[in-house]
Amino acid sequence: MDTGIDKSKIMNISESILALKNIPAATEITNTNKYNSKQSEEVLQSWREELIELFAFSFTNKDTTNESDVESWGEETINSLIKIDFSLDNAINVIKHYRTVVGEIIKKEAEEIGLSLSEYHDIIFKFTSVIDFAIHWLSVTYTRFYTNRINAAETSVLELSIPVIKIQNGIGVLPLIGDVDTKRAQELMDQALSKSAQHSLEYLLIDLSGVPIIDTMVADRIFKVIASLRLIGVKPMLTGIRPEIAQTMVQLGIDFSTISTFANLQIALSTIKD
Repeated sequence: MDTGIDKSKIMNISESILALKNIPAATEITNTNKYNSKQSEEVLQSWREELIELFAFSFTNKDTTNESDVESWGEETINSLIKIDFSLDNAINVIKHYRTVVGEIIKKEAEEIGLSLSEYHDIIFKFTSVIDFAIHWLSVTYTRFYTNRINAAETSVLELSIPVIKIQNGIGVLPLIGDVDTKRAQELMDQALSKSAQHSLEYLLIDLSGVPIIDTMVADRIFKVIASLRLIGVKPMLTGIRPEIAQTMVQLGIDFSTISTFANLQIALSTIKD
């Protein structure tokens, strides 16, 4: 649905946002001197400009959320950020920084060109929708990268690897890959508890999409991890339960009714956002 606002007014707002590309980046965005090399500065500047463009045109498209644009932006830029070891926390902080800056520009321009409350609401709604999806897609892309890297590792290393990845403030993902035996179940318990405390997590999304079999033993181990997480104030969620796994769980009489379960990470993150 289009905004219905005069196109010249829309372009005035977009041009004011695009002018941010000519302003030097604030050093407080990254909170580190780690990225002072020429290559790192070029990568960050390029990503910064693409981000500003994404925000500048976020409310000019008829697509309410511009999800295809965000996905394309995420896929194209994430690899370069990872190559310079730019953390997910820093990337999200950059987005939050420009959310505030661009929000102020939209407010100022709206007052100057006399937008109605309804018109202003339409623009802000589209802008914030793009921000929400951008943060989500950035998180998913980082998680996918680390999951793929685990998949490419040696089987012996893969079976023992239990990474807890902080994707947003207070939110972490624990992607499980491979069989969960007794030894690995203990490692799962240790990592889930220690990393959740270390990262001050409020939510831990345990992704089971890489687990080939869920039997009563595996379910019992997962229940124990979930119970322990709750004791330290972390809210656990299960994601990635495939249809065949769900069917097996039902046949085994495994009851997950007291646990929040979701088909994938995107749905779980949307639930947390709501």
